[in-house]
Amino acid sequence: MLKRLLFYDILAKIEHKNAIIITGMRQVGKTTLLKQVFTETLENKPKLWFDFENPIDTKVFEETDYRNVYERLRQMVGTPDGERLFVFIDEVQNYPEVTKVVKYLIDHYGVKFFITGSSNYYLKNLFPESLSGRKFLYILPPLSFREFLYFRGQLGADEARARDLNKILRPADYISAKGLEPEYDEYLKFGGFPEVVSTAGAETKQEILKNIFKSFFEKDLKVLSDYRDVRELRDLILLLLPRVGSGLDITKLAAELSADRAKIYNYLEFLQGTFLIRLLPKFSKSIDRAVAGGKKVYFTDNGILNAIGRVNDAQLLENTVVNQLAEYGELGFYNRRNTAEIDAILNKEIALEIKTTGTTADEARLSELAQSIGLKKYFIISKNISERGNFISPTQL
Repeated sequence: MLKRLLFYDILAKIEHKNAIIITGMRQVGKTTLLKQVFTETLENKPKLWFDFENPIDTKVFEETDYRNVYERLRQMVGTPDGERLFVFIDEVQNYPEVTKVVKYLIDHYGVKFFITGSSNYYLKNLFPESLSGRKFLYILPPLSFREFLYFRGQLGADEARARDLNKILRPADYISAKGLEPEYDEYLKFGGFPEVVSTAGAETKQEILKNIFKSFFEKDLKVLSDYRDVRELRDLILLLLPRVGSGLDITKLAAELSADRAKIYNYLEFLQGTFLIRLLPKFSKSIDRAVAGGKKVYFTDNGILNAIGRVNDAQLLENTVVNQLAEYGELGFYNRRNTAEIDAILNKEIALEIKTTGTTADEARLSELAQSIGLKKYFIISKNISERGNFISPTQL
């Protein structure tokens, strides 16, 4: 079975004292990744697997004296006292109290923990400052396009893991870009959930995506006990669809939902915390102004976006490219008094405009706008390459 590329990052930290915690959307492969680490990397090591969707597994940790928990774990695996234990916990959000046990066993016995949790919305409360300095927290997203190509056997693991922007952000290779058009068109339509990518047939892919979205409502939304809140959240998601790539007007959203602004902000925080959406802040070299400015909204996977509803081709492309760019660092956007805009600014130093077919006029406008805010690097990301200059293909990202 193919491995998510995060597997190779985790390998380098197997022996480190810190717990390894993996979060992300449902169905992105967190459990599969953890099982691969469990079965393939710890040969002859004392190791234990716990699934916290099973209440019998959580009972092992339900003990007020944490020394007893350690003794129980040691006896389960039959290891001599003092030999390091490797403990894997899947779906940790189902028993939040275990975080205190994790801290104690790391500090007193050097137990190595590998943990998955279903979303950042839960984990920000599950792993407070008590685990500061004791964890490596990874967010596992849907497959990037490079990882998509790796799953298809068209890129090697090392090449797919490459993050050198100087090699990636360079004038387009027209032949290579054209050759990857069929794969990119599929990625635009169906996104990067591993099961979707590895499944043949459009109808089956669509059915899987519907089931993933259904699972989101059945499991992640259970924290919202009020039915009205669930209904409002559903309606907000539908209102966000036509706004993909646009700035959010919270007042208008509140009016359309007949809800107050504070509730809209809470819903948006929840949707971002459960990785359904991505909110881009307005670019500013001042931190305070960046926080205060409006935000643009995107969905974190095109397949889910298309399963919920429909947007136009330009929005679909922008949504995909923004998610691709997020793999490379901090993203924002620039808006000059609602008269001119830069779609994305990467790491506060590279201006990027996303076009279905970019032109030299687009390049000239971007050059002027980027330089006006002190950015020397700029590129047009164009699906259809017809010009020479600072044009790149989204298949490069």
